[in-house]
Amino acid sequence: MVPVTNFTEDENQKTYGELVCSAEFIRGVDVEFILLSAVNVFLSITALLGNTLILVALHKENSLHLPSKLLYRNLAITDLCVGIIGQPLSVVYWTSVVNKRWNICYYSLPGSRFSGYILCSVSLSTSTLLSVDRLLALLLGFRYRQVVTLRRTCITVIGFWILSIVASSTLFWNSLITSWYQYIGTAMCLVTTIFAYTKIFFSMRHNQIHVQNHVAQGQRRQAIPLNIARYRKAVYNALWVQVTLVICYLPYGIVVALQPQKGMSLSVYCASQFTATFVYLNSSLNPLLYCWKIREVRQAVKETLRQLFWRSS
Repeated sequence: MVPVTNFTEDENQKTYGELVCSAEFIRGVDVEFILLSAVNVFLSITALLGNTLILVALHKENSLHLPSKLLYRNLAITDLCVGIIGQPLSVVYWTSVVNKRWNICYYSLPGSRFSGYILCSVSLSTSTLLSVDRLLALLLGFRYRQVVTLRRTCITVIGFWILSIVASSTLFWNSLITSWYQYIGTAMCLVTTIFAYTKIFFSMRHNQIHVQNHVAQGQRRQAIPLNIARYRKAVYNALWVQVTLVICYLPYGIVVALQPQKGMSLSVYCASQFTATFVYLNSSLNPLLYCWKIREVRQAVKETLRQLFWRSS
């Protein structure tokens, strides 16, 4: 059972790392941190294997539009980095607390937070770009492939990586800037995503009524509904990714919002560590989503697994 302890006044003069890497603050949580370490070692392995398989499958798959394919690749790379970097650093922090290795704790904690800020920021921005990409495909029509090119998408993705790294770097000299970037960036991504999908679903509803009332008979009437059906499927695929991300990130966001501005509660801090595991869980769930919702990726994954088993046998 995590003790409920509040640290104020003198303890507030300590840096965040000094506070959470001290025996005075962290006590009675060995069982909880051991459990977190075991769960995240498992999730790290699944994220590593699952996203590696998805990257191989995306390399083989040729039917997806290249900018959209790049966005899914970027998400898979980010999730792969979570399994390789983010979760192992968190496990090192938790085990260092259990073993009272405060020197290791003091260095692994900022590394875990720094990588977490970067990877979460890139994941959130990429899922937002997916919603904007689907909206542009609807609004631009035939001009979509001319406007949304692979080069422009690549520049945008690289820009978000640079922005995330620079903004997360402020953690080392002013964590307040990092927090404000986190709040403002998350709010902007959510507002953009909500606007994009709202616009998409209203437009699809309008187009459906238009097709039913005005499309002529013959080949034209068959072609347009097929295109709409394919577009709708792509929208729902991106939406599933977005909804899963929000569900996994929401508990952590609530705990951080409830964290007191003055003083630090051990119970709330431990809750933030548990809910961070839900954030990491998103990286293991995404490969399953791609296989479930995107038929082309599912087929490529099956073919890759078939080749692996054939070579091993």
